[in-house]
Amino acid sequence: MKIKPLGDRVLVKMEEVEEKTKGGIYIPQTAQEKTQIGKVVAVGDDKDAIKVKSGDKVMYDKYAGTNVKIDGADHLILKMADILATIN
Repeated sequence: MKIKPLGDRVLVKMEEVEEKTKGGIYIPQTAQEKTQIGKVVAVGDDKDAIKVKSGDKVMYDKYAGTNVKIDGADHLILKMADILATIN
């Protein structure tokens, strides 16, 4: 499936959450916190509002976006205003 966001929206692939701590303790899926970092997969057509490009690693607001599953992977459709920063 291929999704193309519209307007000032961005499609972000959510980063996988570590299942094990540095100390070696496994964290069950139900206790894991939702990640706030992801990689931009596609951007909308509002070139003036969108400040990121495909391939950028970004940090976004914790409760933002709409969850979608594409080919078994978790993605979010976010408004550009919900993206807080880019990560280098």
